Amino acid sequence: MSEVKRGYVRPLDIKHGRIDLSHGSGGRAMAQLIEELFAAAFDNEYLRQGNDGALLPVPTGGRLVMAADAHVVSPLFFPGGDIGCLSVHGTINDVAVMGAKPLWLSASFILEEGFPLADLKRIVESMAAASKETGVPVVTGDTKVVEQGKGDGVFITTTGVGIVPEGVSLSGDQARPGDRILISGTLGDHGMAIMAERESLGFSAPIQSDTAALHGLIAVLLESGAAIRVLRDPTRGGLATTLNEIARQSKVGMMIEEKAVPVNPEVAAACEFLGLDPLYVANEGKLVVIVAPEDADKALAAMRAHPLGQRAAVVGTVHEDPHHFVQMTTAFGGRRIVDWLTGEQLPRIC
Repeated sequence: MSEVKRGYVRPLDIKHGRIDLSHGSGGRAMAQLIEELFAAAFDNEYLRQGNDGALLPVPTGGRLVMAADAHVVSPLFFPGGDIGCLSVHGTINDVAVMGAKPLWLSASFILEEGFPLADLKRIVESMAAASKETGVPVVTGDTKVVEQGKGDGVFITTTGVGIVPEGVSLSGDQARPGDRILISGTLGDHGMAIMAERESLGFSAPIQSDTAALHGLIAVLLESGAAIRVLRDPTRGGLATTLNEIARQSKVGMMIEEKAVPVNPEVAAACEFLGLDPLYVANEGKLVVIVAPEDADKALAAMRAHPLGQRAAVVGTVHEDPHHFVQMTTAFGGRRIVDWLTGEQLPRIC
């Protein structure tokens, strides 16, 4: 004992260590976890304040937007991403589709006793890399630990704050008859990547999640001058659910063309194999745009000029319909209702 200095704490054993209940106790072990792992990865001027909350400057010249999201994806790591970057991208997108510039994020972790520190470090570093890449810092957060068997490794809740510039007003109730419906790229990539990894399906062509932050694409779209009515990211429930939500809010009907909807061949094949419909499969890096008809080409060109919108397409139109139905003209020339998702096709995908 004489060789142990007073106050000395052995560094975290990231390679072999695991989360235990002391990491959520509020004591020295928790302080060490926060300092050596979370604060080191997310380091920024606001986090360095070291208080229970972040003291932030007050934005001017617009309105504030705040969005919260909980992430419970299984598996935690998947082709193209992980729960860490997904939690950053998802919340940034929820803020950005309101027309806002994302400013700050908070992150809260619920950790299960026994979770490997190496996996936690990998997740946190992925979050930190996504935060730095997008320019949206994590400025405050919280950590709790639950007993083994009462969690599922790690759950992450993120909250984002952004500011909507003057003159920008986007909402799900603004779609009008005649408007065009655009999608920024292929559907179903994220949901099928999760399913393939979870079930070890081993398709010959690997499916990659599309998880990405969309605020850059949205900024380009807004700068184009196109009359944008609605922006949404079609996550859980996919494009079908998103369009039904907008149709109900705006009290309109919609008609989409099956041939116009972009789907990667490997995703289409996987969906056919599993009996799933790509219209209902989740996305984490795609954008739905409702735009005035005269500006559809302008919006499409702006999207295709951005790396995240190269496969953008006009997929349908808005029309009057007292029933607020979303319908689709099939590849065979028929017509069907694209109804709300009943139940859950793919659980734990975001």
